[in-house]
Amino acid sequence: MSAFILSGHIVDLIIAVLALEVLLLAAWRRAGLVTPIVAALPGACLLLALRAALTDAGWIWIALWLTASFPAHLADLWRRPAS
Repeated sequence: MSAFILSGHIVDLIIAVLALEVLLLAAWRRAGLVTPIVAALPGACLLLALRAALTDAGWIWIALWLTASFPAHLADLWRRPAS
C-alpha cells in the first residue's frame, strides 16, 4: 500500500474520481462543464502539488501547482453567487 501511495498513483485515482464527479455534476445540473470544472480546479492543483511532492518531482513543480491553485481558487470564488 505504501508503494501505491509513494508512487503518486493514489493521487491519480483521486483525480479520476474528481473528474467523474465533475462530469456527474455537469450532467445533473445541466449547466455545462464550466461551473463544475472551475469549482474542482483548485483542488486538482493541490492534488497535483501533492503528487509532485510524493514523487520527488522537485520543489519547482510543487511551487508551480501551489501557485496555480491560488488564481483557480479566486476564479471559483468570483463565479459563485454572493450569499
